[in-house]
Amino acid sequence: MTIASDGGSQGVRRKQLLFRCQRRGFKEVDLIFGTFAAREIDSLDEAGLEALEALLEQPDQDVFAWLKGEIPLPAAFDTALFQRLKALCARKDPSWNV
Repeated sequence: MTIASDGGSQGVRRKQLLFRCQRRGFKEVDLIFGTFAAREIDSLDEAGLEALEALLEQPDQDVFAWLKGEIPLPAAFDTALFQRLKALCARKDPSWNV
């Protein structure tokens, strides 16, 4: 079992991230992040978990605007994880976790 920097296991870290993804406070972003995390949190490596945590620290309105392409995505957040989030938004006939 890998120990996270805060002293907990990776499983606890993933559960905490899933919770944060589902309850950001901005409904549209909750649905996007929550659906993504429910599907992919267990497959993320350390770099993916760090990229997700970094995005969770950003204001909801900024993240939503980046996902919609309304404002430029800062280079620091132009990661494979963000591209996967954006692809989730581009699906035809999507279903969302609630």
